[in-house]
Amino acid sequence: MADLSELARLGTATVYEARGRRGLIDAELVQLTPGSRVAAPARTVLCAQDDNRGVHELCARIQPGEIAVLAMPEARPVALIGDLLVTQLRRAGAVAILADSSVRDVEELRDMGIPIWTRWVRARGAGKETRGEVDAEVTIGGAPINSGDIVVLDADGGVVVPAADADLALEQSLAREQKESVLRKRWRSGELSYDAYGFRAQDEGEN
Repeated sequence: MADLSELARLGTATVYEARGRRGLIDAELVQLTPGSRVAAPARTVLCAQDDNRGVHELCARIQPGEIAVLAMPEARPVALIGDLLVTQLRRAGAVAILADSSVRDVEELRDMGIPIWTRWVRARGAGKETRGEVDAEVTIGGAPINSGDIVVLDADGGVVVPAADADLALEQSLAREQKESVLRKRWRSGELSYDAYGFRAQDEGEN
């Protein structure tokens, strides 16, 4: 298995670009704890619409080291989670939470120290009438996520790597990091990407 701490260090943008721009969670996410970053396997739950009963079941099934990934058929600013449910997930060993919904009790959540990414912050509560589906495939920001897939989250948002591709994704991302390091040295020395990529020659050739 790939070194997930290295994927977290490399970050969303590098992993996304290195994989041919695949797996992007193309949604505006609120990062509740600035500076947090994580890469870990997902444990998903597809809740019934505007209902968080499925999150209660997820709390009983999540394993240490996993990211709790919460979704509904339609993303809406309904709080699927607050401090009481997060207390259970944290106790169970969840390393982060990704909510395609809103969360509430934000000040308390920040004090709890578990990284959380959410679509919205709203106090509007969810029902508890309908069982959700733990380990269902969910789609957030156009990216399908299955339990076991690796989710990378940081200040740039998130990207999903299928579990079977984790080793290759790390290899590709390290190669991209090295390539960017070389380019950074060139730009710091005064070279311009406008020239290095041939854009100046193309543009001036059109005049």
